[in-house]
Amino acid sequence: MSPDELASLSDSLFSISIALYSLAMVAFSAQLAFGRRAARTRELVGAGGPAGELPTEAPAAAEGGRGRRWGTVAMVLAALGAVAHGGVLVARGLAADRLPWGNMYEFSTATVFVAVVAYLVFALRAPGLRHIGLFVLAPVVLSMVLIGLFLYAEAGPLVAALRSYWLAIHVSTAIIGFGVFFVSGIASVLYLAATRHEERVAAGERPGSLLSRLPGAAALDRVAHRTAVFGFPIWTFTVIAGAIWAEAAWGRFWGWDPKETWAFIAWVVYAAYLHARTTAGWRGTPAAWVNVVGLGVMIFNLTFVNMVSTGLHSYAGVN
Repeated sequence: MSPDELASLSDSLFSISIALYSLAMVAFSAQLAFGRRAARTRELVGAGGPAGELPTEAPAAAEGGRGRRWGTVAMVLAALGAVAHGGVLVARGLAADRLPWGNMYEFSTATVFVAVVAYLVFALRAPGLRHIGLFVLAPVVLSMVLIGLFLYAEAGPLVAALRSYWLAIHVSTAIIGFGVFFVSGIASVLYLAATRHEERVAAGERPGSLLSRLPGAAALDRVAHRTAVFGFPIWTFTVIAGAIWAEAAWGRFWGWDPKETWAFIAWVVYAAYLHARTTAGWRGTPAAWVNVVGLGVMIFNLTFVNMVSTGLHSYAGVN
């Protein structure tokens, strides 16, 4: 295939992945609507195991037939969407004859892809976590639509500043770290909502909420923590690799450029979250709020810092 045909294929797969993710989102919604309230029992099974163990599904609390079928359909559609999503990046890379994250469109697309893959891995390991699929794929679909509308760039060669082997090292790890933190942040948001729901139930209320069908707060907290533990050393390496690349490109390791500054702020926030998560008095809700702040910092770094602020990284928003 010619470069133009590969670029066209990449664009088509982008639209296909959005369609598949949207269908998966509908199927996850149906799972929540038709599934029985077995989520709390599943969470308790996981809570009784080792500290790092994810919740598993108890046979006695098996989900209703329709809910289980919708959950399977949703997972298949999400997996097909991830395959198409990966094809977007492969075809774009072949069309441009380079790594497919040389501009904001490609970087953002790759980041969302990592987030979907991270969720699918967790959901396959712990079927109870399939119940959070709607809350993961809804921001994924929104992100993909916004990326296609506002960040799209034609396939082309890299700008001179990015023609370095450090692109494969620094930017690749940044994509993985951000994608993993995306899932961690969503899990913490759901944890905060689930904690409030469980408090209301304990007080004798019967709130009619979809939250009653999700894994319990303890399970969501473990997902948020484990993904952050995985992502933190990757982000640490990203910051270090960026400093080394800056020294090679600009003659200094650190210059408080907006991108550098906010990458370091994100590192500090996630270090604070991991510390808070293991500190008495900070476990639970306070630590979860720190993780949510971390997600906000990452989103601010990706959007405002890349597209609005000026600095040595400003070229990252153009092809």
